[in-house]
Amino acid sequence: MSDVPTALIRMADAGDLYISWRWTHDLAATGVGRVPRGQLDHALAALATALPGPSPALDQALTTGALASYSGELALAELLSRTLLPYGLAKQLYELYQRGVRPHLRIQPSPRTAQVPWELLAPDPGVRLMEIADLSLLAQASVVHAPGRPSRPWAATRRLPVIGVLDPRVPGFRADSSLGSVLGRIGPGAPVARMVAGYAAEGRWRPAVSDPADAFRRTDLDRDWLGAALREGAGRLLYVGHVTAAAPASGLSENAQLHLSCSDGTSGFAPPLRSHRPLSAKDLLLGTYGLVPGTDGLDGNGGGHGSGGSSGSGGARSGAELWPIPGRVALIACESGGDLRFVEALGLATAMIHGGAETVTTGRWTLPTDLAFHRLAGTAPTSRPLQDAILAIDATHEADDAVAAHGRWQRERLAAWRELRTVEHSPVLWGAFALISTVGLG
Repeated sequence: MSDVPTALIRMADAGDLYISWRWTHDLAATGVGRVPRGQLDHALAALATALPGPSPALDQALTTGALASYSGELALAELLSRTLLPYGLAKQLYELYQRGVRPHLRIQPSPRTAQVPWELLAPDPGVRLMEIADLSLLAQASVVHAPGRPSRPWAATRRLPVIGVLDPRVPGFRADSSLGSVLGRIGPGAPVARMVAGYAAEGRWRPAVSDPADAFRRTDLDRDWLGAALREGAGRLLYVGHVTAAAPASGLSENAQLHLSCSDGTSGFAPPLRSHRPLSAKDLLLGTYGLVPGTDGLDGNGGGHGSGGSSGSGGARSGAELWPIPGRVALIACESGGDLRFVEALGLATAMIHGGAETVTTGRWTLPTDLAFHRLAGTAPTSRPLQDAILAIDATHEADDAVAAHGRWQRERLAAWRELRTVEHSPVLWGAFALISTVGLG
């Protein structure tokens, strides 16, 4: 997308919301906008009411919330557009649209606006922002340009294996519990099983499996296995499971947790949950510095020194050494991009970028499972919105231009939503996914 007109859009919370933008192809084309606090509060409150959350909010989001009906969702999209799309920028976008030019909007939201689905904004009832532009989120410049940050461009690594962590079993949690299964029982004919089979036939899937069903609900996908698989070389990481986002009020985005099959005896910064120790963003950033005696690091909050081999026996090792992150990462989990809600974003998405990723797909809010659609929204048992989203995101990460591919997928989902207007086609699921890209940022 190097020849595509690109706008860098940045936002800042200071009571009111301040929005600035500049076009990389025309340095004189800049602008600044301001959203009064009261107007912003009104729009964000409407969005918060519509978003899925812990039950029973999930029930409401899938049945009576604004995202459950086409008319309600369109009204919300128009409200967000009136509030958050500055007139000057909208005018420039319209002029490009009239010329048949699709620009790339690279957005760095403020913490308060981090959950806004920018793609859905409706500057006109018949037009969404995703239809006149491709969109991605900007990572923090300080992270992208950090000294020593590795570079793993897709062009050089695309033939390397796909590391797949698909619905791992979390020790101490049953399949129907809070950290239980997100995909349910997967048979050989399931769409995600066929995806695994395709990569396995090419020899690109890790862990290697002869039966695609064996890729799901495994008990051996812990942080040590993940580190070993990544160090052997990987082109991509595909994670489908649970993330526990840190509460924005805590100010500790580095406490966001990825739930693998790690036991509570594993070394790490996160405190144990029953018989399980999550892998935190702090682990990915610091490795074992601060865990190994005599090393410095952020204060640990319960990190033990159990049997987990990741701490090593020869002193502390950095997160980048233990888990060399591939160029493309998909974190298909609830609020996996929650670090963007913090002033200091040091959560899982940022840790992936710090470790070498140039493209990260994350979730802005709670993701309804296929079972939730069936039980709460009454969709047909054959509908698989979450599995379909996994396949689509996987495909975007195989494309040459992931940003453009992500936009095409979401426009396809929008077309289905306009035509069918049933909840399984609603952006209540696919609108949650944002793509963070560092490509072209030097």
